[in-house]
Amino acid sequence: MRYFIKLAYNGTPYHGWQYQPNAASVQETLNKALSILLHSEINVMGAGRTDTGVHAREMYAHFDYDKTIDSPKLVHKLNSFLPKDIAIFNITAVSDEAHCRFDATKRTYEYHINTVKDVFLPEQSWYLNQKLDVALMNEAAKLLFNHTNFQSFSKVNTDVNTFDCTIFEAKWQENGTKLIFTISANRFLRNMVRAIVGTLVNVGLHKITLYDFEKIIESRNREKAGFSVPAHGLYLTKIVYPYLE
Repeated sequence: MRYFIKLAYNGTPYHGWQYQPNAASVQETLNKALSILLHSEINVMGAGRTDTGVHAREMYAHFDYDKTIDSPKLVHKLNSFLPKDIAIFNITAVSDEAHCRFDATKRTYEYHINTVKDVFLPEQSWYLNQKLDVALMNEAAKLLFNHTNFQSFSKVNTDVNTFDCTIFEAKWQENGTKLIFTISANRFLRNMVRAIVGTLVNVGLHKITLYDFEKIIESRNREKAGFSVPAHGLYLTKIVYPYLE
């Protein structure tokens, strides 16, 4: 039987989701916990890969197991067994063909910027004490809807068949001393959100114009785009599946 796990994690102590030799990962930590509790070798497949230091408020993974699971009981055991920076919300039985990576129809990320230094959030948001033109950044964000090819914001030498993505939402919101950028799409390229945010920050600093921003997208050249903002301000916040509420 195949099971979906809904979880969250603070990415600070991990070298991303994906298993890496000689480095702690969320995937490896979850594999070990499930294998011990289920008395069987378990290997989870994640809905995607988050980089070192990136957080997830909502992440999905799936695994196969040949017995029926008491989901509430296993959730309780996992939360007691796992480190404090990983939380399990639920475990759901799905069809054998269900796939947490390929079946996702929408993913949402947030990027958090603090404009005032906060000693309690050094690894949960990016501290930037420069004045940003948020209204102009939102005008630039709207230009993303005019395009589907986002090679300009993709990590170079990445193994993908297409750079096309459909963006459903892209906006900045101010909340006191915090700025939050929310972006939703059917899929994302590696480093795409952090590169978009870095380029939008350049718009907000008046280093580039709206015209420049659109030309950067059209160039399909990563060197034309802005810097990649620090990973610790990035959160995966939502993944949508057609067969899950």
